[in-house]
Amino acid sequence: GNLAAGRPVTETSHADVYGAANTVDGNAGTYWESANNAFPQSLTVDLGATYPVSRVVLKLPPSSAWQARTQTLSVLGSTDGSTWTTVKASAGYTFDPATGNTATITFPSAGRRHLRLTFTGNTGWPAGQLGEFEVYAT
Repeated sequence: GNLAAGRPVTETSHADVYGAANTVDGNAGTYWESANNAFPQSLTVDLGATYPVSRVVLKLPPSSAWQARTQTLSVLGSTDGSTWTTVKASAGYTFDPATGNTATITFPSAGRRHLRLTFTGNTGWPAGQLGEFEVYAT
C-alpha cells in the first residue's frame, strides 16, 4: 500500500490553508500549494522506517476546474533525513484532469526512509501544487 498515508510531512512553505498534511490524507481533493512566485519549494515525507521504495504517485485534485499543467520537480531520498541523494533528476510531469490528474514516477528500488519532492516550475500556477504524495515499495 501507500507508505506515505498519514505519515509526517514537512514543507518549505504553503499558501493560505493549503498545508503539506493535505498530501498524505488520502483525499486528492485537498491539496498543498507553496508560496507563489518562490521556487524552488519542497515537500518531504518521513515513512517512519526504511523501505525499498521504487515509485511515487503524485495527484492533483481530479476536478475539471483544474486545467492541465506541467510541474517540474525532482525526487530525493534519504535514510537519515540529513544526507540526500537524487533519486530522479528534475523533469517535467504533466497533470491532466482528462486522465485523472496523476503522474507516476518510477526509479531503481533502494532503501529510503525520507522522500523529498523539489518543485522548480509549474505551467498552470506560479507555485508547487500537490493533492496526494503516495510512495510505494517494490
